[in-house]
Amino acid sequence: MKTIERYVFGSFLSSFALAFLVLSFVLTIGLLVQIVGFIMDGVPMPLVGEFCAVSIPETLQWSMPLALLVSAILVFSRLSADSEIAAMRACGVNLLAVMKWPVLFGIGCTLLSFWVNNEVVPRGHEVRRTLKTRVSVKTGISLLEPGRVIDDFKDLKIYFARKEGNWLHDLVVLDYSTPGVDRMITADKALVTQRERDIDLELYHMTVDPVDAQHRTMARANRFVYTLKDAIRDSTYRRRTKDFRFAEMCATIRADEARLRALEADGHVAPAKLDLAQRELSGKKVELSKRFVFAMASICFVLVGIPLGIRSQRRESTVGMAISLAVALGYYVLVILMLSCEERAAIRPWLLIWLPVVACFALAARLVRRHL
Repeated sequence: MKTIERYVFGSFLSSFALAFLVLSFVLTIGLLVQIVGFIMDGVPMPLVGEFCAVSIPETLQWSMPLALLVSAILVFSRLSADSEIAAMRACGVNLLAVMKWPVLFGIGCTLLSFWVNNEVVPRGHEVRRTLKTRVSVKTGISLLEPGRVIDDFKDLKIYFARKEGNWLHDLVVLDYSTPGVDRMITADKALVTQRERDIDLELYHMTVDPVDAQHRTMARANRFVYTLKDAIRDSTYRRRTKDFRFAEMCATIRADEARLRALEADGHVAPAKLDLAQRELSGKKVELSKRFVFAMASICFVLVGIPLGIRSQRRESTVGMAISLAVALGYYVLVILMLSCEERAAIRPWLLIWLPVVACFALAARLVRRHL
């Protein structure tokens, strides 16, 4: 590696490391808040540790490309502002030689992102959702949020205005556990305790309407213990498309394509069933393409960021950050737009989702040619 190339690549790596650490911290703030909430609610620490371990890798698909973009623009805008790019040209140094190592590093990050997006992130999705189910079973109602209708329990809906420890205030319970009887229970406040799968509500100033199938009248009591049998249940987790890793996703897509061809060949299939099969297949293809497009963001941002940085003739880091934000926002907005159309098979969203990648390569080719 020549001295100039080593100098540029060293500056690029140091900027990338700093940007990666900052962006990773920013992107994990929401996760940290959620983890602290679990700890405050008494979730067992082993479950909290597992939740944290599987959630952090997901931030790589965002922090790595953004860090590459920020470092590319900041480093090369500084080189341009200090006239170092002009000095390199005067000495006969080609821009492509200066770009070589940052681009190779971007390609390496792209390959790493391919693996993370197709193997690590799907596994993290599955484990995290499974852990949430385990958390809800182990901690009962301690994770329930006030101010919204909660229907996570069997044959039961709960609403309460606020919560203080195990005390629920302004409680409303809709109980559908008795066939033919929809019971509504209200209480000014209730002390909640859990016994294995049962939940005991120690109700104060309560009403119940109706009492039961034989007594369809309202009853009142100053204090009453109401037991919700088998309210806490183990949820059978159903795997989603996001949980499929690369090989499994490809096999599923091939199977769905074969099933769709069989349905199309059968002239007696209802249009609604055919449309459902098309939408399911389209959603899986879009999910697979999305993983590759997110991975390609690494090399795209490097290729676009370097010439944009050279073109920016100012020293202020705020200019580089503004350019980085604009490029990243445009890239991901196009991806999100295509994700919103994932079930519209007629427009082939799994192909249209590659538009940001094509646009970045076209823009990079034009800008690099202009600065050669």
